[in-house]
Amino acid sequence: MTKRDWMKKSAVAVILSTSLLGFGGQIGQAASDTTSLQKSEEIAKLAESLLGKDYQFKAKGPSKFGSAELATYVYKKAGVTIKSSISDLYKSGSSVSQENLLAGDLVFFSSKGSKSPNYMGVYIGKNQFVYASQAEDAVVLKNISEFDNKFVGARRILSGNVTKQESSSTPSFKSEQTVSPNDLADKIISNGEKYLGTKYKYGSSKDTTKTFDCSSFTQRVFKEAGITLPRDSRQQSTVGKSVSMKDLQKGDLIFMKASVNSSSDRITHVAIYAGNGKVLHTYGSPGVIYSKFFDTNWEKRVVKIKRVI
Repeated sequence: MTKRDWMKKSAVAVILSTSLLGFGGQIGQAASDTTSLQKSEEIAKLAESLLGKDYQFKAKGPSKFGSAELATYVYKKAGVTIKSSISDLYKSGSSVSQENLLAGDLVFFSSKGSKSPNYMGVYIGKNQFVYASQAEDAVVLKNISEFDNKFVGARRILSGNVTKQESSSTPSFKSEQTVSPNDLADKIISNGEKYLGTKYKYGSSKDTTKTFDCSSFTQRVFKEAGITLPRDSRQQSTVGKSVSMKDLQKGDLIFMKASVNSSSDRITHVAIYAGNGKVLHTYGSPGVIYSKFFDTNWEKRVVKIKRVI
């Protein structure tokens, strides 16, 4: 080999090694970004799975949660250890604007109009976040745009420059239907009517249509209309848009407490408003049935009304 040939070979080797190093860095970064994105999605899904759980100040789970403790819990479940107080978490990670939020980011709010947050949640994508609400005494799902005047800031805990994209954690009540809300409501009621007289069974399996409890019934008839709801009534009460009694429409979900005289607003029953002053639901000996709603104990037991179509 001549000296000239040796120099050419050496030059090529240097170029190749430099290129491979560059590709290696890109591959390593891509792997890191993918891992962060997967972890973010996992955290979002874990947070959404807690909808309907009880709120309790400073409670660490798994059945009751405080504000910061919910975030600490879902991150730990995903294998990530974070701080356990709102003030510490608000100093953790890196700051993120509301416009650039990703699933898994921590969002902070102030009910006092100050710059210091006093409650927080986990962003899950699609403009929504999950948090343990003292006011609603439960873990709930909310649109972050409804909290613009209370939003203080957001923090990204996970490393990796992940590319912004919509979370795959689709809101659990969303429908892929393109039909109008009125047609969809009619379809839901029609789905329910075919089960009239089906026996009631507390804790009935979501996979059977031979028996229902109140929430497995609503879950079933909404599912048949293309809308996926959580399993129990308390969880179902955390999704959708809150509406007032005067704005009640066919297809709305009506959530009720145990009795008219109950001092607790804990939700124990759910029914579907069927229009014409009636609800379609199931309970006790009649099973699936239409019941008069206005000026009855059903109306007096109402805790909240939600619209998910």
